[in-house]
Amino acid sequence: MEQPILQIIGVLHGDIISREDAPRNFDESERVGTLEIYPEYQEGLEGIAPGQTIVVLFWLHKSSRDILKVYPRGDKSKGLRGVFATRSPARLNPIAISELKVLAIHGNHLEVSGLDILDGTPIVDIKKKISR
Repeated sequence: MEQPILQIIGVLHGDIISREDAPRNFDESERVGTLEIYPEYQEGLEGIAPGQTIVVLFWLHKSSRDILKVYPRGDKSKGLRGVFATRSPARLNPIAISELKVLAIHGNHLEVSGLDILDGTPIVDIKKKISR
């Protein structure tokens, strides 16, 4: 089987420096930060505009990759669950997904709101949010 190759396209800049400081989920956050897309990928931002909501995939580079069961949201009263049944950052492939509102675009920098991700986290991909 072919092994996937992950291309990091940028990095997040924000004020969240610890997990304890991070909102539990993007839909609970009004935190603002900047997605710095590396210059060689800037052309891929064409069509993104302020006011849009984008879906951003992050590589949680500080997460554990060997845990298969967690307490959902750290609540031990809920019992252990498999990581695939939770939104835990601890997972075999620590990929996070956030829906972020684009506030402004300055070249290869997107100012966004709704952050729940640590400062310095690598960006894997950006996708258009599909509205239903």
